[in-house]
Amino acid sequence: MSIRIGPVTLDNSVLLAPMSGVTDKPFRRLARRLGAGLVMSEMVVSHELITGSREGLRRIDHDGDAEAPVVIQLAGNDAALMAEGARIAAGKGADIIDINMGCPAKKVCGGFAGSALMKDMKKATDIIEKTVQSVGVPVTLKMRAGWDDSNRNAPELARAAEDLGIAMVTVHGRTRCQFYKGRADWRFIGEVKDAVAIPVVANGDVTGFDEAEAIKAQSGADGIMVGRACYGRPWLPGHLAVFMARRERQAEPDLAARRAIVLEHFDGMIDHHGPVYGVRCFRKHFAWYAEDLPDGAVSRAKVNRLDEESAVRQAIAEAFDCAQERLAA
Repeated sequence: MSIRIGPVTLDNSVLLAPMSGVTDKPFRRLARRLGAGLVMSEMVVSHELITGSREGLRRIDHDGDAEAPVVIQLAGNDAALMAEGARIAAGKGADIIDINMGCPAKKVCGGFAGSALMKDMKKATDIIEKTVQSVGVPVTLKMRAGWDDSNRNAPELARAAEDLGIAMVTVHGRTRCQFYKGRADWRFIGEVKDAVAIPVVANGDVTGFDEAEAIKAQSGADGIMVGRACYGRPWLPGHLAVFMARRERQAEPDLAARRAIVLEHFDGMIDHHGPVYGVRCFRKHFAWYAEDLPDGAVSRAKVNRLDEESAVRQAIAEAFDCAQERLAA
């Protein structure tokens, strides 16, 4: 099953969640190549685009067809600035603009952006209306179930958003005050699905095939979004897409395939971030890749001490050579 967002038809209905510090261009490109139906930029504050912030522009950098359709996610609490940020993003090649009303981070909510906007329907709808009116590309919305258990207003916000021209909504099944504790309420997402006619994507606690099947069954959503479970597993959305389409449970990549993926990811980080920052940024990714490797903790500690690109490349090779030897023994 696929999803249509305005004139854009996705390859499949499994989406990679935007995650700050994780879903930069190299990770998005890799996940898309490995089968994700849609990838999104890291959240960028609209003001960063308006001022030409180097960091903001880096976050929305994309390779065109390498991750098409291009989705840029914007955050902010001022409708006029969000509209201007959306115009800039569309001018830089965005096929879709996503509005962030789901981020639970204190830094974001403290500025009355992200999921804090769910406490102020007037401001939220003003931002949606002006953003939709400012661009000629589809605009989507990501939100939480609500601010807290007493204010689970996602169905109400989704209805208002649909009336204002939003083309798709994604709902994380927790409230903002839950952060990532407890369990996502997949059945509540079904209330959002029942409230609107536009596509609804369910998010929260999808870590594998069984969860993907359950969230789809309990929410009735048109698609699913996968986030933290993709740490060190950029192939996961693609595997879930195959499962949802054909009920086929693909095995995790073997060591040779994983080595190739890790090196492809590392090359992308160096190309995108440069040799110094690229090495530093890659450390957290290698830690996730190494979690289930024999002596993975040792390999992770070694990579964390290295600053030279060639030395990291050698350490990656040694880690997988060691794993292969253990497997053959």
